[in-house]
Amino acid sequence: MSSHVRILGIAGSLRRGSYNQAALRAAKLLVPENSEIDLFQLDGIPMFNEDDEKRPPSSVLDLKKRIRRADALLIVTPEYNYSIPGVLKNALDWACRPHGDSAWSGKAAAIMGASPSAIGTARAQYHLRQILVALNLFTVNQPEVVIADAAHRFDENGNLIHEPTKQLIRELLKNLVDWTRRISPALESTSASSTATVGHPLSGAAPA
Repeated sequence: MSSHVRILGIAGSLRRGSYNQAALRAAKLLVPENSEIDLFQLDGIPMFNEDDEKRPPSSVLDLKKRIRRADALLIVTPEYNYSIPGVLKNALDWACRPHGDSAWSGKAAAIMGASPSAIGTARAQYHLRQILVALNLFTVNQPEVVIADAAHRFDENGNLIHEPTKQLIRELLKNLVDWTRRISPALESTSASSTATVGHPLSGAAPA
């Protein structure tokens, strides 16, 4: 039996009708077996101030706790001026501070994004990948889920209705879950223990 993978999903948009929030909700319904996506909203995170990093506000403490509790991350970004929005960069900065207390380091991650434009969020995703290198996040490379022409990929209620996009998200999440199990020592040991239990019926006996 495979170990359960907990994914924390974060969308870099605060807009009520955000396509990226909608894409994240869609991903929650498309996760592989033995995995789940928990959502975190960024609207309560204040602007980063280094003067406060050693005594951060409760919303930042909660963000860092949720990141640490997760096995992997799914970050969904809009594209603003060829890059990621400030609200997302702000959260990335908060959760890596103070120096030596980053909640991001060592986690598996996947990224995707949606935009009404013809090229989706390709430039923002490329920039985000560069930022995640600095945070020591290990990002899945493929598939690249760049949801272009978003107005025709979602219905008026924010439901993803484009089947090829759903399939790409399924593939991305499967790769993320597989990658997480490969690089996470805790999940690897749990999986190995489960395999040993299946292979050796007497392994459940009390220790000598």
